[in-house]
Amino acid sequence: MPPNLPDVVLWSIPAFILLTVLEMVSYRLHPDEDAAGYEAKDAAASISMGLGSLFFDVLWKIPVVAVYTAVYELTPLRVPVLWWTVPLMLLAQDFFYYWSHRGHHVIRILWACHVVHHSSRKFNLSTALRQPWTGFTSWPFYLPLIACGVHPAALAFCSSVNLVYQFWIHTERIDKLPRPVEFLFNTPSHHRVHHASQGSYLDRNYGGILIVWDRLFRSFAAETERPVYGLTKNIATYNPLRVATHEYVSIARDLRAASGWHERAGRLLRGPGWQPRQTTHGAQAGTAAEPVVEPAG
Repeated sequence: MPPNLPDVVLWSIPAFILLTVLEMVSYRLHPDEDAAGYEAKDAAASISMGLGSLFFDVLWKIPVVAVYTAVYELTPLRVPVLWWTVPLMLLAQDFFYYWSHRGHHVIRILWACHVVHHSSRKFNLSTALRQPWTGFTSWPFYLPLIACGVHPAALAFCSSVNLVYQFWIHTERIDKLPRPVEFLFNTPSHHRVHHASQGSYLDRNYGGILIVWDRLFRSFAAETERPVYGLTKNIATYNPLRVATHEYVSIARDLRAASGWHERAGRLLRGPGWQPRQTTHGAQAGTAAEPVVEPAG
């Protein structure tokens, strides 16, 4: 068993609250007409989503921990928790986070979970708190780490560090940082691109702590024009329940209207904007059209 590792997210909540209040005050004292800024209803919705995610995450962790524990007990490998192995585990977790994040943008049933985080048309520290209530969708991406002998508690610690790191990059109050930092790490500038809905910015900059994964796997885009935040088809609601479930409702509606199993599979497993190809006679063909994907997260 690894030593007791702190719950980084819970310990960081006071800092989240303090920094969010400070950012709100900064907009009051120094307004920026070009920035998205804050809106009371939007911030309240984001905070409600964050509080709800804390509750639901506890429920989802029960089956996930059971699966992880079973895999960990079956593998003969063990990675000790030492001062030099923790940075390596953080690096590995960040790599798999990149692929989890990317998958949640290009597979619609996963996007239904992640779309929550992109549903605000604002971009501020409260947006970082707008987390999904169906966060169980990420666990398969980290199974290789467990199979390699990383203890589930160590993985949870690394995931918490990754999540806490990403809090501060949800802001328009920080401009571009020095070039070496921008090259290696995920920064507010990179993450503003990720939350934008312009076509040239869609599905870019998936990295958690490091942006080098995006550079390596050709999903990087630099911030060159001011982002427009939100979805390609925005939702007109601040109701947390509707924010949490709206894409699942859309999927259910599309599945009911689907003409066959091929289309149903496409509605679930292709991109969020995927549509079946139409024949010249208006009937749905067996091949799929190119996906049109909503903004990434």
